[in-house]
Amino acid sequence: MHCVRKVTDDLTWVGASDRRLALFENIHPIPEGVSYNSYVLMDQQTVLFDAADWSVGPQFLENVAFVLGDRPLDVMVINHMEPDHAATLGELILRYPDVKIICTAKAAMFMQQYEFDTADRVDIVKEGDTRCFGKHTVTFVIAPMVHWPEVMVTYDVTDGILFSADAFGSFKALDGKLFNDEVDYDRNWIDENRRYYTNIVGKYGPQVQKLLGKASGLDIKMICPVHGLIWRSDFAYLLDKYQKWSTYEPEEQAVMVAYASMYGHTESAANIIAQKLVERGVTNVVMYDVSKTDKSQLISETFRVSHVILASVTYNLGIFPPMHDFLMDMKALNLQNRTVALIENGTWACKVGALMRKELESMKKMNVLEADVTMTSTLKNETEMDALADTIAADMKK
Repeated sequence: MHCVRKVTDDLTWVGASDRRLALFENIHPIPEGVSYNSYVLMDQQTVLFDAADWSVGPQFLENVAFVLGDRPLDVMVINHMEPDHAATLGELILRYPDVKIICTAKAAMFMQQYEFDTADRVDIVKEGDTRCFGKHTVTFVIAPMVHWPEVMVTYDVTDGILFSADAFGSFKALDGKLFNDEVDYDRNWIDENRRYYTNIVGKYGPQVQKLLGKASGLDIKMICPVHGLIWRSDFAYLLDKYQKWSTYEPEEQAVMVAYASMYGHTESAANIIAQKLVERGVTNVVMYDVSKTDKSQLISETFRVSHVILASVTYNLGIFPPMHDFLMDMKALNLQNRTVALIENGTWACKVGALMRKELESMKKMNVLEADVTMTSTLKNETEMDALADTIAADMKK
């Protein structure tokens, strides 16, 4: 049975949600699922904007067939060739053998790599090219490395709709609601939006900035991403988040305490520093055990906050492995412009503080405070913790 929804009189959402998949890209947990968005335009020509993952293939294909009715599919616009948006491309070609495909040159190359039969049907476009489907004219904006090199976004000049590929996307399945103004976004969606952006696109802040610059010249009335909700209002809210995330500016003045503890002593120190911060009026504090918290959540929170406290035990003369993995993810995703404080622990060879500092100082614009707290097995007195809390509280008031 089909499950579609009108976006405008001419445009219909034909995507689907997946609540069975445990790991997006086989790495990021998605306990609330994910949607794969695709859109059919009914004009003099019929146009499909992006396809879908095979996990929702049957529903997606049924949706497309229902909207088309007795008409063929004339054109597919493929903004992004990653398989979660293009895995059903081969089946669409079989069902609609006369379909033409509009994409970038690199996307066409990727289609061949994935062994899709597209050689005689591809229409290569570049920056600023236009295509007219009848009433609707679209133009193409090239967006390499947001977050693959072949990516473009498509702007419907007629209705002011931006088909934005992975830009402005989010984790989380749809529950009947399709538009941003149908939900309390700040309460129910922003955390999954941030986790999606920071882990999937976060490394490519400069490229996102270029796309935002190009998009600022368009009269956008609606944003249709390939994951998550369609935006048709409150663009300032969304653009403010993307501006901060893509320039690595902290979203909030807040402290994240991330700790790695084997037997509870480092965790105790983490609890103490959090409490002392709150006593000094710094109440926007969150705590995470890096051994139990997925790295995607840790990265998302690190993009959100202004200050990070890393508290770790020494392990085999090195950094405790989950803390080391967290630091490597920070580096890989280009995190920068944060103030970091260190708490180290060790019973017989306390090395972790210096090692964490070395990793942090290899990142861009990281302010690593000098006031390290060193523990030998347990915290013996609170003087150093008081001093560290004072330093962080004072820094946050600047």
